Amino acid sequence: MKKVFRILGVVVLVAIFGGTLFFLYNKSKKKTDYFENKNPFYSDVVMKTVATGSVVPRFEIEIVPQVSGIIDELFVEAGDKISKGQVVARIKIIPDMVTLNSAETRVNRAKIGFEDAQIDYDRQQKLFDKEVISYEEFKAAKVAYDSAREELTAAENNLELIKNGVTKKAATATNTLVRSTINGMVLDVPVEEGNSVIQANTFNAGTTIASVADMSDMIFEGNVDETEVGKIREGMPIELEIGAIDKEKFAAVLEYISPKGVEENGAIQFEIKANVKLKEGQFIRAGYSANANIVLERKDNVMVIPEGLLQFENDSSFVEVNVGSAEEPNYEKRWVHTGLSDGINIEITEGLKADDKVKGEKIDPKKVQETQANNG
Repeated sequence: MKKVFRILGVVVLVAIFGGTLFFLYNKSKKKTDYFENKNPFYSDVVMKTVATGSVVPRFEIEIVPQVSGIIDELFVEAGDKISKGQVVARIKIIPDMVTLNSAETRVNRAKIGFEDAQIDYDRQQKLFDKEVISYEEFKAAKVAYDSAREELTAAENNLELIKNGVTKKAATATNTLVRSTINGMVLDVPVEEGNSVIQANTFNAGTTIASVADMSDMIFEGNVDETEVGKIREGMPIELEIGAIDKEKFAAVLEYISPKGVEENGAIQFEIKANVKLKEGQFIRAGYSANANIVLERKDNVMVIPEGLLQFENDSSFVEVNVGSAEEPNYEKRWVHTGLSDGINIEITEGLKADDKVKGEKIDPKKVQETQANNG
C-alpha cells in the first residue's frame, strides 16, 4: 500500500508540474490584438462657429400715453394684430385740483370781461349807427369785444381739456385715446383697466400701455467670442437652430458685428445681429433662444476620415494602415496631409487612397472569437 501511495504522489506532482509549464507557456505567448479597419470616404466638410442668443423683432415699440390719468378701457390684448392709428386704450383724466380751480377762475374772469365788452360794444354800435361817433371809436369797441369773446372761448376750452382731455370743437383730436404708431402685433399689455398711468415728458419715459412689433421682420441677436469674431464678416450666411422648434432650421444673413467687445464671465464677447429670412407662413415668437451656426469655410465631396484616427509626431500627422489581412493584420505608418476639419471628420489631401484600411479602435477579443466561430 505504501508503494501505491508513493506512485500516486509522484503522478500528482508530475501533473501539477506539467500544468504549470503549460500555463506559463500560454501566458508568455503573445496574443494578437485586433482593431477596426476604416476606409476613407467622401463627404462635405463644413467648418463653423456657433453664437448663442435669441430671436427678437427688429423694431419693438412701446406705446405710452400723452396725458396722465387712469386706464378707463383697454381695446387690445397680447397677440392681437393692430394697424397704425388703431386705438389701444382710453384714458380717464383725473385733474389736479389746483389746476382745475385756476381754470375755473379764468373762465369766470373771462365771462365778466366778455359781458363788459359786449355792453360797451352794443352802446358803441348804436352811437355809430346814429353817426354820433367815428368809425375808429366803433372799431376799437368791436376789437375789444372780439378779444373778450376769444378769451372766454379759450378759457372754456382749457377747462374742458383739464377735465376731460378734449374740447367740444375738436372731439376727435384727443390725447385721452392712445393709438398705435405702427402696424404689427401686440406683444404685451403690462397694464389693466383701473391702473394709473403717467404721460411721457422730458423727465419721465411714461407708463407703457402696450408693446407692439412687426413680427414679419425678425433678427437674431447673439454674442461671438473674441477668438472667432475675426473669422466672420457681414453678409455671411447663418443657419439658426431654435430650441423650441424641433426639426426646423431658419436661414439668416449676418448684417452687424459690434466694433466693441464686452467682458462676460472673464471672456470678451462681441454682439452680432442677423436678418432672419422667414418663409411664407412661418412664425417665430419673440424671445426664442437660438443658436446661430456661422459657416466659416466649406468643401464639398472631399476625402475624409474620422479625426480621431489621426496620430501626431512632432509637427506632422500620420495614420496606421493595415497592409496585411483581417485575420493577420500588419499595420504600417503612413504620413498624410490634412485639410479642413469640422471637429468630427477631417479632409485628407495626400497620403491615402479610398481603399486603404486605416487602423481604428481596438476590438474586444471575445467579439473576434465569436465572429471567427460564426464564420467557421
